[in-house]
Amino acid sequence: MAPSTAPTAPPPAQAGRASRDLVWLVIGLFFIWGGVTSLNDVLIPKLKGLYALSYTEVMLTQFAFFMGYFIFSLPAGTLIARIGYMRGIVVGLAIMAAGAALFWPSSRAGVYGYYLVALFIIAGGITVLQVAANPLISQLGDERTASSRLTFAQAFNSLGTTIWPYIGANLILGTAAATDPATLHGAALDQFRARESHIVANVYVGIALVLVLLALIFAVRRNAIRADTPDAVGFGAILGLLGRRRIAFGVAALFAYVGAEVSIGSMLVNYLQLPSVLALDPVAAGQRLSLYWGGAMIGRFIGAALLRRVEPGRMLILFSAANVVLIATSMASTGPVAGWALIAVGLFNSIMFPTVFALALEGLDNRAAEGAALLCMAIVGGAIVPLATGRMADATSLGAALVIPLICYVVIAAFGYFEPSRKPAGD
Repeated sequence: MAPSTAPTAPPPAQAGRASRDLVWLVIGLFFIWGGVTSLNDVLIPKLKGLYALSYTEVMLTQFAFFMGYFIFSLPAGTLIARIGYMRGIVVGLAIMAAGAALFWPSSRAGVYGYYLVALFIIAGGITVLQVAANPLISQLGDERTASSRLTFAQAFNSLGTTIWPYIGANLILGTAAATDPATLHGAALDQFRARESHIVANVYVGIALVLVLLALIFAVRRNAIRADTPDAVGFGAILGLLGRRRIAFGVAALFAYVGAEVSIGSMLVNYLQLPSVLALDPVAAGQRLSLYWGGAMIGRFIGAALLRRVEPGRMLILFSAANVVLIATSMASTGPVAGWALIAVGLFNSIMFPTVFALALEGLDNRAAEGAALLCMAIVGGAIVPLATGRMADATSLGAALVIPLICYVVIAAFGYFEPSRKPAGD
């Protein structure tokens, strides 16, 4: 008989340290993809000005990005079932790096549509990371505290969405703050677009280099965990999970959540510039965007502790109701009340994604990767809801268009009410 080639299990203390190191590496991914995703909110006012786009047209930025989740989710689920979580992470980082690098030729071409292709590819990479990392972080510890652990990881996602827009506002928006492209024509407009496009490209090429480095780190650690590969499945088996009410309702709730969060984040910079709201300049408005995402970060650190003691569905209802009140207040008000009420929505967004994700996956066990693929498909809400919000803003006003994300939070509250956790919270 040939000798066994199975790796020898490490001593318990060593295994514990390896597990903790892996948890922090995966948490770092949440930080990275959160930051990259939030830069879309800085790109939107930039591209709107550069290419004289309507709100509907510029929301194609989010449409292209979040359609990537819809297109790539099922292939990502089957890929990870074949190669495992860790190798899936390497593939996801490589795809993200390729998309970010495409910003360089896109800037040289000066065509809006090329940016949409690059964003679509970046989103494909993030989708692979999401399908791999969310169930992986849920499984790296006690099942009873999966919601808490995933919320803690999502807090670092929010740390990325807090820091990156502030930096991006200065790097991407700051250079053009004193120039109105609507006043330029001919060669002067072409030169302005080329200069500003190259600034955007430089930022994304830098991101591509960081992603390549991370991919190499995970490639070295690709065998860090045992039983890394879920059962292989086909598209039909994954879609069959929609026959379970909990996962189907979870898909609807996540669609609504991402759609609402992205719609508000995408319109917030322009909303805060309105004379009837805060009348800020583009850079100052972009910096306030960090407060919206920063609220989510603070809420997730607090929520990670609360979810160990409070039933997740109940928290989902309370936080969704708070956002309904805040959006209604912003719609009915002007000045600082309108602006700060909408910024405060970020605080109550905090626990929604990880809580919906964990509740929807509850009881799936070895089919968690399949469920995660379906939930990542639901992130297409970030493509469809902002586009509908942008169209309504063009037809009415930015303030009136807030009714669309308000309805989304009602759907999330319903999920929390009808699909509470079946497990008690635990320490």
